[in-house]
Order: sequence, then structure tokens, then C-alpha cells
Amino acid sequence: MTIAKSSQPEITTLPDHSQLPDSDGTFVKNFQEHPQSILLTDSIQSTLDRLHPDQRYAIGQDCGIYWRMTEPPERGAECPDWFYVPNVPPTLEGRARRSYVLWQEFIPPLIAIEFVSGDGSEERDNTPLSQVRKKGQKPGKFWVYEQIIRPAFYAIYEVQKKSVEVYHLIEDRYELVAANKRGHYPINPMGVELGIWQGQYGNMELPWLRWWDSEGNLLLTGDERARIEQQRAETERQRAERAESELEQERQRAERLAELLRAQGINPEGV
Repeated sequence: MTIAKSSQPEITTLPDHSQLPDSDGTFVKNFQEHPQSILLTDSIQSTLDRLHPDQRYAIGQDCGIYWRMTEPPERGAECPDWFYVPNVPPTLEGRARRSYVLWQEFIPPLIAIEFVSGDGSEERDNTPLSQVRKKGQKPGKFWVYEQIIRPAFYAIYEVQKKSVEVYHLIEDRYELVAANKRGHYPINPMGVELGIWQGQYGNMELPWLRWWDSEGNLLLTGDERARIEQQRAETERQRAERAESELEQERQRAERLAELLRAQGINPEGV
């Protein structure tokens, strides 16, 4: 991993996640971003638990990834709306992570996802650090992800366009991933696909970003699984009630027939 040099004086002891800011003081862009992050995390949880029986993985939701030292420190970080890092502990020294610090851990995320709120230019900005260093600006997000943070997959989700672009890092460059026949984008190391699902989550009907397994089955949230199980149990209860009612009706018919036979002097038991 290459950490770009800054113009700040050399620091002999680099700060860790507990010493760096965990917020840049900006608001979440819209009401959809928070439930979208929860939806991605909730539905992929069981998959990651199978991939990591030792529970060594971390998920970041609107958390900073620090890649260089700057002043203020926030300028040296990118903040994906959602990212997943395999083979790292979920906590550090018994404390929840405040951010993800590349010079502290060295393992890049496997996937980073940005939710577009503007026109998408910020998420696709490929301006290198060399062009903005003297201006005191940040390099482009796309450049930072591709050249510095280097997640194997980078996704740009645009709810207004009902679309997602997925890039795969191949030989130090991001290449667009082609959609499969289902219109999904395979994330092969995770054994899943990423795509757009039109439906209701919570109380919002939107084109949500969701996961599918490699067979094209939608990965469900805990609530969705519970509702399906509840519906299955209710269907089974109704089936059992119908069967019981049919047995009772059959018993009553048999009883009426037996009474008729007795009235005619015939033993219904054949004795």
C-alpha cells in the first residue's frame, strides 16, 4: 500500500482510530441513506458470518477511511456510505472502531459503496493529488479509491436514476463490471451479486440497492425472514384447521349414516 505524502511536518507517531475525528460535521444527505446502509448490512450479515466463522470482518457505514495525514485530519479521509473489510477484527483493543486507518491496519476494504445525492460527479472525480496539492483541495474520490485506498470493488449507487455502477480493480485500474443476465453485478469473492430492487423497505417505496446470492435469490433482512416465517406458520395453521374441519365433517356424516342404519334395524358395525 502506498500512502501519499502530505506537506505537513513528519510525524514520528501516527495517530490511530481513537485519536482521529469520527465525523466531518456534515449532515447525512437525505432520509434514504441511513435505511439503505442498514438494509445492506442486515441482509448480508448471515453471508458474512458463513464466510467468517471466526467473526473477523468489519463493516463501515458512513465511516471515515484515513489514508494520509493532513490538517485538519478529516481532509485525509474518504467516507464511503458502506464498506466491508474481510479478515480484520470488528473491534480494536476492546473498543468499537471510530474509523478505519490504513496506516494502522494495511488491509483495504473488499468493497466500498457511495450513495449519490448530487449529480454523481463527486463520486466519479478522478482528479489526482498532484493537481490539487498546492490549492489545498482534496483529490477526487474516484482517484483516491483507485490509487490509494484500493478496494477491489467500488460501487456508485444512484437512487434517482435507479442504477448502480460497479468497478473492479484490475492491474491498478478500475474497470466497469458488466451486468449478468439478471441485471446484477457479481461480487465473486463474497459469492453475491449487487443490483437494484424496486420495493418497499420500512415505509419507503424506492429502487433500493440490494444483494442476491450467486443463484439470483434475494438476500433477505431479518424482518423479511421473520415475516415469511410468520406467513408460512399462518398458512400451516390454516391448513391444519381446514384438515381438522374436514375430519369433523366426515365424522358427522358417518354418525348420521350410523343413526339412519340403526333406525332401520341395521347394525352399522356389522355385528
